[in-house]
Amino acid sequence: MSSVPEFAELLAGAVKSAVHLEMRDAYYSNPRFEAWQEGRRVEWADRTSWWRPYHQVIADAVARGVHVRRARIVSEPVTDYIRWEHYQTRANTEAGEEVRWLPRHRTWDMLLPGSDLWIFDGRLMRVHHFSGDGEWINKELCDDSAVVGQQAAAFERVWERAVPHDQYEVK
Repeated sequence: MSSVPEFAELLAGAVKSAVHLEMRDAYYSNPRFEAWQEGRRVEWADRTSWWRPYHQVIADAVARGVHVRRARIVSEPVTDYIRWEHYQTRANTEAGEEVRWLPRHRTWDMLLPGSDLWIFDGRLMRVHHFSGDGEWINKELCDDSAVVGQQAAAFERVWERAVPHDQYEVK
């Protein structure tokens, strides 16, 4: 496939499910992470201060009946970036995502994808590529049913083993 639609467009086309697998311990920096590092915290009571277009896209999909799940594989002790992600995951869950965490040391016997990904309705996969230091490189789509099926099965194995967000303590 030559061009890759934006995430919002792909999620808008989802009917049943969207799953996201994240496997990096750090991603490119951003102003919200930097603010957190400086000790600034989210004013959760003021939704307009933290609600982003991404959250609305998720909330809209969930309202249509799309089951949105995110699994994060993390090294322990966690990096500052993962500590921040855990903190700000409240926004994801308030938008309607289910989020789970799986310590990397509990994945040694699993076959896992080589890159982060989203799978929509078990039929279309958007793969995210990052550099070694976490900078965004590019994205690509895959609709090969055998490949998407393998990655969807890997996600389900991770999901079954992972700890729900409200029970996972960053270490």
